Amino acid sequence: MRATLKIAAFCIGIGLIGTSVIQPGTVTAAPSQHKWAIVLHGGAGVIERKSMNPETDAYRAALKKSVQAAADVLDKGGSSVDAIIAAIRLMEDDPLFNAGKGAVFTADGKNELDAAIMEGSTMRAGAVAGVTRTKNPITLARAVMEKSPHVMLIGAGADQFAASVGLEQVDPGYFFTERRWQSLIRQLKKENAPLPPRPAGAPPAPAGGLAEIEPPDAHKYGTVGVVALDRNGNIAAGTSTGGTQAKRWGRVGDSPIIGAGTYASNQSCAVSATGTGEYFIRLTVARTICSLVQYKGMKLEDAVDQVVQKDLRAIHGDGGVIAITPDGQLAWSFNTPGMYRARLTEGGEIRIGIYGDEN
Repeated sequence: MRATLKIAAFCIGIGLIGTSVIQPGTVTAAPSQHKWAIVLHGGAGVIERKSMNPETDAYRAALKKSVQAAADVLDKGGSSVDAIIAAIRLMEDDPLFNAGKGAVFTADGKNELDAAIMEGSTMRAGAVAGVTRTKNPITLARAVMEKSPHVMLIGAGADQFAASVGLEQVDPGYFFTERRWQSLIRQLKKENAPLPPRPAGAPPAPAGGLAEIEPPDAHKYGTVGVVALDRNGNIAAGTSTGGTQAKRWGRVGDSPIIGAGTYASNQSCAVSATGTGEYFIRLTVARTICSLVQYKGMKLEDAVDQVVQKDLRAIHGDGGVIAITPDGQLAWSFNTPGMYRARLTEGGEIRIGIYGDEN
């Protein structure tokens, strides 16, 4: 479905957020470039009311918590990068999301994690792929950006670098969650594929299996990401993911690839994406959106809709993006039934959405 249905504002927490009617590609302009702002996503996919149960309220609470963590940093004068790290670390530590602790499994029964961060003021960037021992991959991506001469590190080398700069290391079993494991087993059985052994260090399998709290492919394109604008007018983008469930052969998607799933420049915009990584890589989605803003002078909402609703669809790609500009334009657009998402501008109230017909 096209995610440009009109959306009615809705209630969250203790009161009504607003009454305006907007669309998923809609831009909200901050009154001043020195007003901070945040946009956040927690993955896109087949996320529909008819197949989700009331426990999805936990997602709204988690999104709100992450946005608030970023807001607290920005409100104290922190940088956009600091805010992004604060928000994504929370999502990496939350088993609800396909990143860090909640990452999906590869076909071999492992968790392989990717992340990237980029700051718009200097265009420095850091990225990691195939990480298995670093507790918070987004923090490692920042360390690559700030403490190494490189942009991307992968696999065991990335974890070794993390340890060398003092980042917390964990046993791979730390990332195990029963829900993701059972989802992998269901998929492999459906495909008549070999089943990997239960990972070392995992708790005993629960008797009677595990009830699902969401449809099997709700996190088909699971990723978390944040874009932010700080009071100095600087923007940044960060993304973290466990990749696609049952991935093979060391597959890496768009999330850690600068210009594809993550990009930021003060000359244009900051973008974090979630979707079918192969298509996002082919279209260099994040950079393309920013190029439309920078070189064609397009409004941010028009640029994200051009790429997500037209260009991606034309090559049968699906997913979504969040984006922000230094002058305070905020946007999101997705062509899947739903995307976990939230946004907040200084002086405003948090807006959260999951389904395609809400903001």
